[in-house]
Amino acid sequence: MSLLPLLSKASPTAAPNAKNVKQMLLDWCRAKTEPYEGVDIQNFSSSWKDGIAFCALVHRFFPDAFEYSILNPNAHKENFQLAFSTAERLAGCPALLDPEDLVRMKEPDWKCVYTYIQEFYRCLVEKGLVKTKKRP
Repeated sequence: MSLLPLLSKASPTAAPNAKNVKQMLLDWCRAKTEPYEGVDIQNFSSSWKDGIAFCALVHRFFPDAFEYSILNPNAHKENFQLAFSTAERLAGCPALLDPEDLVRMKEPDWKCVYTYIQEFYRCLVEKGLVKTKKRP
C-alpha cells in the first residue's frame, strides 16, 4: 500500500496536510502489521512501547531476518535493538531512536516514533520495497 495514491485522493488540487499524512502513515503501519500477533497499532506512542510493533513492521519487509514468533513482548530493549539494527542493516534506515531512551520512558514520544517510521518508509521506497505512484 503506497501513501502517495492515498495522498492524491484527499484532494485533487490541494497538497495533503500534515494531519492527513500522519493518519495515512499510521494506516499503512496498521495494514502492514495486521497479520502479526501481539500488534495493535492505534497511535505513534503507546502502540510502540514494547518494540514488538517495530519488529513486526521490519519483519514484514525482511521475513528471513529473524524469527518473529519467538520474540518476547517483555524484552523491550532487545526488541528495539533487533528492529532498529535489522532496519539499518537491510533497509539502510539509520537508527534514529535509542533503545536505552525508549525503555526509560513510560511510552515513546509520538514525534520520535513518527519521524522514525517516516524514515523507514522512505528507505523502503528507495530500495524499491514499497511502490509509490508518481505525482503528476
